[in-house]
Amino acid sequence: MRFFLIAFIVAYSSYSQKRIDSITAKVIDDGLKSYRNKDSLGLKKSINKLYELSNSGKDSLVLAKYFHYKALSYRVRFQYDSAYYYYNTSKSISKDIGDSLNVGRRLLSMAVMQRRAKDYLGSEISSVEALQYLEPIKSYTFLESVYNNLGLVSEELNQDREAIKYYKQAYKISELIEDKSRKEVSFLRFHNNLGLLYQQDSIHNTAVEYFRKGLQFDSLKEKHPIHYALLLENLTYSSIALGKKGFAEENYNEVIQIRENQKDYSDLCITHVLLSEFYTSEKRVGKAKFHANQALEYAKETHNNKRWLQALQKLSELSTVEESNKYLREYMTLNDSLFQQERQLKNQFAKIRYETDKTEKENKELKVENEKTLAEAELQKQRATIGLLLSGISIMFLLSSISFFRFRRKKLLFQSQLQKIEAREQERRQIAKSLHDEVAGDLRLLHRKLEKSFLLEEAQKLELVKDNVRNLSHQLSSVSFEDVPFRDQILNLVSDYFSPDFIIKVNGLKEIDWSEANKSIKRLLYLSLRECIQNCQKYAEASKMTINFSIHKKSVFLDVADNGKGFDTATQKKGIGLLNLQERVQDLNGTLTIESEVGKGTKIIIQTPLNA
Repeated sequence: MRFFLIAFIVAYSSYSQKRIDSITAKVIDDGLKSYRNKDSLGLKKSINKLYELSNSGKDSLVLAKYFHYKALSYRVRFQYDSAYYYYNTSKSISKDIGDSLNVGRRLLSMAVMQRRAKDYLGSEISSVEALQYLEPIKSYTFLESVYNNLGLVSEELNQDREAIKYYKQAYKISELIEDKSRKEVSFLRFHNNLGLLYQQDSIHNTAVEYFRKGLQFDSLKEKHPIHYALLLENLTYSSIALGKKGFAEENYNEVIQIRENQKDYSDLCITHVLLSEFYTSEKRVGKAKFHANQALEYAKETHNNKRWLQALQKLSELSTVEESNKYLREYMTLNDSLFQQERQLKNQFAKIRYETDKTEKENKELKVENEKTLAEAELQKQRATIGLLLSGISIMFLLSSISFFRFRRKKLLFQSQLQKIEAREQERRQIAKSLHDEVAGDLRLLHRKLEKSFLLEEAQKLELVKDNVRNLSHQLSSVSFEDVPFRDQILNLVSDYFSPDFIIKVNGLKEIDWSEANKSIKRLLYLSLRECIQNCQKYAEASKMTINFSIHKKSVFLDVADNGKGFDTATQKKGIGLLNLQERVQDLNGTLTIESEVGKGTKIIIQTPLNA
């Protein structure tokens, strides 16, 4: 008569757990198929395989799934107390490893089982607990099922307003479900359950509206035949109650045909009970008795106790006095037995939950006690090592002092090296000034005298000597960053050599605060870059050069790369320019790396301290 909530029958085709490999996933999938097909042997094989996999891999996720399938195996055999126990065990393992999704799913299965055993308070508690795990992870598919179960529980407790509220919440959540088929089922379940609520309150006109709205769903019979049968059956029942019996027999027979095709034997007994009632009202006793017997057979086969009692009651009404007494005795015996079973099952559920909660509490207390013991042991260990630490600190202080003086000595040596470099730069500037002002000037006077004496060939040769002297003075001359900032000096340098045939690109120059860099470092970078550009133009036959400045861990990097012809670094010796460049870099505790291949250009990497 309604959509029964079955939490564990959910498609595993999109099952994705990072810790589940393909072999384990196949075992899980095979087990679920066996459960659906009521294949106890196949399900048992999957359970045994899961046990082996959980032991071999020591994987709690697989162990939780093993206990889940153990619960399914007991459900197939209608042993609900054992099924509940294993659901609860699986839930506890998932809870320990922080698997919120499977904790919520197991609680949902437990809540459904409790509701069917008429343990409505227990079902409500399990449902609310499931929400605490499913809502934070936004598992809309299972949240919809939990709220639907809460609606069914409220309806059983005659709390119609609460039931409607929960059904509407379930329907609202179903709008967020991505799976189209699941969303459609939620739509159908909402209209069926609300229709049933009004049907049980004998408000059949409103019930019919909900059933018909569900039946209007596009291609319902083809897409969801089981739900089509359910809605059609409920619509027929309410229509009969309203005195509209025209298509009742035809509708019920169509429902029977669908359920036989779908092997939906549990719900078949419901339809036969309803048909028996219909034929009784039509005074067709033979058919009424036939369908009551059919209902009884299916109810016994599927352990549908409610319909079992209804079938016995119906048969007692339709039979002779002797047969009627037999059915009534069986009814009374079964009713008493079921009452005892339900009571015992409720107690068993409560006992399992109590023992589980008690064990969890004891484990927490034991964990706290162990933590205290470990903390005490750690404290004793710390006290035992405190003397060693004090000794160690003394040694570290001594070593730090030694390290400090070594560092200071190293810094003083480096500063001394800088002073030597500065003195050498001063000498170079003086030599450059002498070459430019004195030697070049004398050569210029001599050149004019030769021209006046018409010794033109000698004058031309002397002009070349004069140009070489001037170039040499420029090479020897240093550069000052006091009047012109380092950034502008570099840009001026690049501009001097830039042309359409030789494109130079500079990166990172503006991103660095050059005021932090030592003057000697900036001079080294400038002269090194000038040497690289001149060598590139002179030897590389390059059309493009890329210059990158960067800082990393108090070191400045200069990367210069061109697209020239390159050379073999293993065979070709360094020229005087590169040797001088290497000497300059090493003087400032830097490194020079040259990478080149024939035909693939050259890359020069210079690393120096940012600040001496």
